Amino acid sequence: MTTIKVIGIDLGKSSFHLIGHDHTGREQLRKHFSRPKLIQFLSQTPKTTIAMESCGGSHWLARKCQSLGHEVKLIPPQYVKPYVKTNKNDYIDADAIA
Repeated sequence: MTTIKVIGIDLGKSSFHLIGHDHTGREQLRKHFSRPKLIQFLSQTPKTTIAMESCGGSHWLARKCQSLGHEVKLIPPQYVKPYVKTNKNDYIDADAIA
């Protein structure tokens, strides 16, 4: 199995889209979770960097990820927007965050 270097998470109210990149920047993981399933998945994932857009709900999730041993990066939305390559959707946003 390929090692995931960074996981980008696009946050929603009740659903979360993840994209995982390896050390070369290639996509190795693409998943969609509810909040409980996301926490369960992250608790079983080897320690890695998790990136997400900074917003009202991101701080709770960031603290939860840190308690699981992950390194968390909160990115301002204006820094993510230039990396969105095509039409906006949840997976494209997660990819831009990663």
